[in-house]
Formats: sequence, structure tokens, C-alpha cells
Amino acid sequence: MTVAIIDYGSGNLRSAAKAFERAVRDHGLAEDVAVTPDAERVATAEHIVLPGVGAFADCRRGLLALDGMMAALDEAVRLRGRPFLGICVGMQLMATRGLEHGEHPGFDWIAGDVREIPAAPGRPVPHMGWNDLRVASGDHPVLRGIEDGDHAYFVHSYALVCEQPADVLATVDYGRPLAAVVGHGNIIGTQFHPEKSQAIGLKFLANFLSWRP
Repeated sequence: MTVAIIDYGSGNLRSAAKAFERAVRDHGLAEDVAVTPDAERVATAEHIVLPGVGAFADCRRGLLALDGMMAALDEAVRLRGRPFLGICVGMQLMATRGLEHGEHPGFDWIAGDVREIPAAPGRPVPHMGWNDLRVASGDHPVLRGIEDGDHAYFVHSYALVCEQPADVLATVDYGRPLAAVVGHGNIIGTQFHPEKSQAIGLKFLANFLSWRP
């Protein structure tokens, strides 16, 4: 079995790959980790991961530049129900639209907008560093063993505001609750960086790789 991490010129792909390799090794999982820009390889993977660092529009543009990639994602994720994980901007691209430097369409897999985090006293933007998770849906398989108060590492200036409260699986308090994990059906996204979140991040990734929605 293969987990395909999409290489579209965005994100610290090597760190993400090493974290997945560590999760596979530590939890005895039978999964190969592949970083690839190849749409055919993504279409046949058992698990699909979309990382992302940078601006919403730039990440979207880089993904669309990969020949056949959006068609491969539609087939594998939407039609065949393969488990999909979006990380940081990869999660934000799942939204209906992003409002960073203009209005840009997202995948519309999770209804909602990606909006700038409001400034607040003592809460500089970007939100950067370790913060506590507040788990709203502890029964989700990918959040198994992750509890309120567990620490995760964030770096972001924009956050996904979901139309449906049920799509928010965990939040982080940054002057107000912000979506930290979202999910619907066979897709899940995390605003924090699992590859930088030590034991909690590795647990999250192992849970994802064991997930069969």
C-alpha cells in the first residue's frame, strides 16, 4: 500500500515524508511513502496527502499546473473514497474559497471560506508556535488518542471558517476558536503541522494511515 504526498512545489515535503516514514515504522504499518507529482500514482494510492505552505492562490496555481492532478483527485477522493489529508494550506484548499489577496476558488469539499485571522491584543498574526487543541469530535478515528490540551504546532495567518459546525473536529483558541482539524466523509484536514508536532503529530499521522472510512 502507498501513501502519496503530492509534490506541487509547496510545503516542506521532506519533513512531511520523514514524519510519515517515522509513523509507519513506529506503529508497524504496511505502507510505502511516496512524494510524487505524478497524477497516475496519486490516483492509485491508498492514502493521499496534500501539504501546503504559502499563499492560497500560489498553492492552488501550483497544483493546477500538474497535468491531470485535479482529475486524479476527483477520481480517487471524490469517486473512489480514498482517505485524503490536507495539511495547513493543503487543508485550506479544501474550502469553497480563499480570501487571501483576493477571492480564489477552492475545491469546495468543505463548505466555508478561508479568512484572515482577526488581530487581537496579545494575539499577533501570524499565529505561530505551540497551542492547545480542543477536540470537538473525539470519536473520529484520526483523532483517537488525541485529547483536549494536547499541544500542536501552528504557523498560519488565515483560517478556515466552516459553514457546517459538524465539519469542525477540533479547534484552537487564539482570541477566539479557530478550526484546527476539519473533516467530512473520507477527507480530513489539519491546520497545525503534524510533522512538527512531535508525538501528537506522529499519532495523528499513524491514525490517518490506519483509517479506512
